Amino acid sequence: MAAVVYQQLSNEIFSGKVLPGQRLRERELSEQFGVSRIPVREAIHRLEQDGFLVTAPRRGAVVRKLTLKDVDELFDLRVLLESFAAAGAAEKVRQGTDGSILTQTLAEAKAALESGDVTRTSELNSAFHDQIVVLTGNALLERSMRPLRGLNRWIFGLSVNRPLAVSAHEHDELADAILTGRAHLAESLSAAHVEAGRKPVIEGLARVLME
Repeated sequence: MAAVVYQQLSNEIFSGKVLPGQRLRERELSEQFGVSRIPVREAIHRLEQDGFLVTAPRRGAVVRKLTLKDVDELFDLRVLLESFAAAGAAEKVRQGTDGSILTQTLAEAKAALESGDVTRTSELNSAFHDQIVVLTGNALLERSMRPLRGLNRWIFGLSVNRPLAVSAHEHDELADAILTGRAHLAESLSAAHVEAGRKPVIEGLARVLME
């Protein structure tokens, strides 16, 4: 039950329904979700561990206020970790791991984009990045990336990202490098793909976030 509450709360944070600086009260949340305070308390603790909440004196748990510095630091980590993951995934494919899930996901994303379903396209694009990490077979990397995924969703929910068609083209190139086992190329393409999003996202958030 705590996992369900965590997912619902995180979705409300990422969508902006629960705003930065807003206090989360256990009693109100337990009534909202129809559960006892125990799973609510566990979910709040996990959200705090993942960096979405902070504990304020006399206020309890409040939604974290993001800064442009937070965003910049996220991109620093993504460049390093996602390029590492892309190289590792390509190496695994070269050794015989089946990477066809990437092709399938990109095909679904293309169909969603062509139909004008922006939400579904974004979900599939996120899934594509997650699948690359899974392909590495590195459990520690996958666990380390989990809070970054949520933070990334939050930031991109607040900002205007690059055109989806541009991301789709870059994803195709990255998938091709991984599926043909070219680790060094996959690493550089992944780093360039993440880095290309830094400037437009920061510029898009400059009016709503503080340094």
